Amino acid sequence: MPTDSSVIFVYMTAGSPEEAQRIGRVLVDEGLAACVNILPEMISIYRWQGQVEDGRESVMIAKTRTDRFDVLAARVRDLHSYETPCIVELPLGRGDAPYLDWLVRESAPAAVTGGDPA
Repeated sequence: MPTDSSVIFVYMTAGSPEEAQRIGRVLVDEGLAACVNILPEMISIYRWQGQVEDGRESVMIAKTRTDRFDVLAARVRDLHSYETPCIVELPLGRGDAPYLDWLVRESAPAAVTGGDPA
């Protein structure tokens, strides 16, 4: 059974639902995440280069292993249209053991597709 510290969610944003889906697909296809949830639209208000901006973005939440974060973040930076994309680790507390087992198994470096998506 995974320990509480062996699995994480990675919160990310993208400029469009299409970009989020493209990035999410790569992360799952390459075994960097067991699953990526995409919330297609939100409004962001942020400061960028001294100006307050607002725009529509999509949220991605990748479910993965702690030891995959650095590789996942590098891959997202390679695929992303933003100069400085949001890629933030969110440690998890407790979870249902079968689900966490699936998450760890499917985000292993040589993951083979299978199991129930979540």
